[in-house]
Amino acid sequence: MIIKHFTDNDLYKFSVMHAIQKLYPWSYVKYAFTNRGKTEFPEGFAERMKEEVAAMANLKLTQEEKRYIEKRCYFFDPVFIDFLEGYRYDPEEVRIIQNGGELSVVIEGYWYRTVLWEVPLLAIISELYFKMTNAVPHNVVEKAIEKAKALKEMEADYSEFGTRRRFSFDVQDQVVAALQANSGEYFKGTSNVYLAMKYNTTPIGTMPHEWFMYHGAVFGYRSANIKGLEAWVDVYDGSLGIALTDTYTTDAFFDSFSQKQAKLFDGVRHDSGDPLVFADKAIKFYEQSRIDPTSKTLVFSDSLNLESVKQIKDHVAARIHDTYGIGTFFSNDVGAKPLNIVIKLTDVKPHKNNKVYLKAVKLSDVEGKHTGDDKEIDLSLRTLGLM
Repeated sequence: MIIKHFTDNDLYKFSVMHAIQKLYPWSYVKYAFTNRGKTEFPEGFAERMKEEVAAMANLKLTQEEKRYIEKRCYFFDPVFIDFLEGYRYDPEEVRIIQNGGELSVVIEGYWYRTVLWEVPLLAIISELYFKMTNAVPHNVVEKAIEKAKALKEMEADYSEFGTRRRFSFDVQDQVVAALQANSGEYFKGTSNVYLAMKYNTTPIGTMPHEWFMYHGAVFGYRSANIKGLEAWVDVYDGSLGIALTDTYTTDAFFDSFSQKQAKLFDGVRHDSGDPLVFADKAIKFYEQSRIDPTSKTLVFSDSLNLESVKQIKDHVAARIHDTYGIGTFFSNDVGAKPLNIVIKLTDVKPHKNNKVYLKAVKLSDVEGKHTGDDKEIDLSLRTLGLM
């Protein structure tokens, strides 16, 4: 069994689950798997994956995990934590089909339930692929120690974000241990709630793209960022205050980022496009809003490695607090080629009884990397004046 612990998942899935339950408990959605790297999956992969998914029905929150969440995830109310204790994965929500080397995975159900599937399913696909292709990891701890020491020398605050495309749980486990032991105060935590508990560190994460994708599909693209952020504040009252900027491009985000929101949110996260351009845009925005940039945080999380972290850090030059969420470079730099895979929200209904699904799309600060229905992407670009 690949997923052995209920909290072997990223914090942002639990945080958005909490928000969905509070505000959109009737919403019904679909997610779909995208194989960006065009990986050919071995014969029998789908059947093995179905076995892994079926086994997840037996996962449940342990008392140790519950106590940790109560202590470290202070932003979750006791009703939600009790709900997690009773939550069980329903494998019927996941459809898996294999056609030759092509893999299709679709998730469908109430949004508040299905939101937890994305990260563990991607972790299963990645680890199962390497198991079935007999890949062997090399120099896991040595590489992690080297990276940890280099980041400490750079004085770069960073967190581990590698659950979704890790080589395996064991590799991620070893990496987190090595990072914590060799970076001192510069290692800030991990997105993986179980590993954060195991190593008594901070679970890291706020909001995902799907939060804004839902608001764009239901309320319109001009309102998506404003509605999404205001809804987040309604639930978290200022906690979990790093705002994701690029769901409908960073320029559109800053155009709608109000003075109130800019002051309330602790900072913003970069996840696509040129990070140096992003840093300058963010700093300029805060300065024009009469907000001291050094009181805010920029989180960089797009395909980072040691070279890119150093480049960004040198460019930022202490003009604003910078921190780094590093994923696959930590959890799958072991000699095998990592998979380029995602699971994205594709269709939403504000209520299960609505007759028609609305298409959910994500734009990107990199041209050509928009995801979702082509006609809906075109509509969103035209609506936002981005054609």
